[in-house]
Amino acid sequence: MTLAPDASRMRLLAEQAFSRAAGAPLLGGNRIRLLKDGAENYPAWLAAIGEARRSVMFENYIVHDDAVGSRFADALIDAASRGVRVRMAYDWLGCLRSASRGYWERLRQGGVEVRVFNPPSFDSPLGWVSRNHRKSLCVDDSVAFVSGLCIGRMWEGDPERGIAPWRDTGVELRGPAVAEVARAFARAWATTGAPLPADELPEADAIAPAGEAELRVLASMPSVAGLYRLDHLIAALARDTLWLTDAYFVGTASYVQALRQAAMDGVDVRLLVPGASDIPALSPVSRAGYRPLLEAGVRVFEWNGPMLHAKTAVADRRWARVGSSNLNIASWLGNWELDIAAEDADFAADMEAAYLEDLSNATEILLGQRNRIRPADPGADARAAERRRRLRAERRAEARARRDRGDTARTRRSGGSAGQIAAGAIRVGNTFGAALANRRVLGAAEAKTMTMAGTALAVVAVVAALWPRLLAWPLAAFSAWSAIALLLRAWRLHRRGRPGPAGNPPARGGGAAGSAREPPGE
Repeated sequence: MTLAPDASRMRLLAEQAFSRAAGAPLLGGNRIRLLKDGAENYPAWLAAIGEARRSVMFENYIVHDDAVGSRFADALIDAASRGVRVRMAYDWLGCLRSASRGYWERLRQGGVEVRVFNPPSFDSPLGWVSRNHRKSLCVDDSVAFVSGLCIGRMWEGDPERGIAPWRDTGVELRGPAVAEVARAFARAWATTGAPLPADELPEADAIAPAGEAELRVLASMPSVAGLYRLDHLIAALARDTLWLTDAYFVGTASYVQALRQAAMDGVDVRLLVPGASDIPALSPVSRAGYRPLLEAGVRVFEWNGPMLHAKTAVADRRWARVGSSNLNIASWLGNWELDIAAEDADFAADMEAAYLEDLSNATEILLGQRNRIRPADPGADARAAERRRRLRAERRAEARARRDRGDTARTRRSGGSAGQIAAGAIRVGNTFGAALANRRVLGAAEAKTMTMAGTALAVVAVVAALWPRLLAWPLAAFSAWSAIALLLRAWRLHRRGRPGPAGNPPARGGGAAGSAREPPGE
């Protein structure tokens, strides 16, 4: 038996590792097109809906009842009037204040089947925490779109008033991967009511190849953590570059440490985040985590435009990710998310070019300096390249030294105990704990985070001392609500498990509304 070459074996092992970590197979035969901002995404989406002949599957976290939302409503209603099966799912919390009840009624009256994801339920007091954060569109099993864009005028901006659009990224997919996007929609749709008929769900091998791109459709669900494992794996395997863009970066201690170790090992790690967020309270939380990254050599940039909402990654000029997932616990473990991870050199080149273009409108954050410099400074990239070259030379010298002395254990690089502990500083809890226990030196960027936490605790302390019932009564009410919900669910499960008439086992299915169900054929 002839063994495959080392390169082929390593390729197979890498593919196996990626598939197991992400929980998604690598699909070939696809065509992928990068779409930037609302100016490129929205026209492509509307054109696909306008050309639909059989089905439209559309899900989005936030839909605004504005001029942009009206255009999409018109397009969906027009498709339904042509006999197209149009299904739309929106998130209850995401659309709580963005769209009126009349907006959804107009769609329903126009023939669109509209469902809401995870509205509050009496028997699930904390069920609302899990959200459908996906942004996808699938038309006729022929084309699909996956992105970070919601529906609203802020993604288009207002040129007449000089307001730039929000910066965001999406992709257009054609080929077998479209089937996986459709099935991801079907799984989320099944949690809101009756599942889609099995004959409406395409099989990947039934869709003709449309290109040569290989990619994975990463359909994340709560507590599965597939993307979390994949992001760690990418940080561990990147050899030359790892460029990240994120709208709401609050990395876990383990992920921050993965980025630090990659940078200390000579990888060009860059992080692009908003300079001004649409969630103001999150900015100091993100900035609190700059120091441990900068100390390890990670380059951090802040976007100068109105809002950076993209969630992307590109590594080693070969691998790239685009979708709805942010680098934080909510996306990794709590929400329903949808991303694509492509292993295609051409697409990665497009992503790198877009990233460098974004950096021309960003400001680099420098450690220990109040003043910031533009990343376009030609010396910055040259100095970073020289540093990576030096680190790689040191790494090779260390490997030779270990071989000479017969030591097979790898020497660990360390930035010092303070630096290791500081890797978790990006989380507010770690900042708070560090301040109370004096575990490490805190930076000026963390002062605002500690001020917010201290003020909140002071308010709680005053309320507890002067008006204890204001804390006791809500806690008692929530405890009673949770108790009733648990007893109610236990009773339902007990009834479901009881044998039917004549000793027959209970029928399968028929769970409570809102419970997760797999569509037929899954």
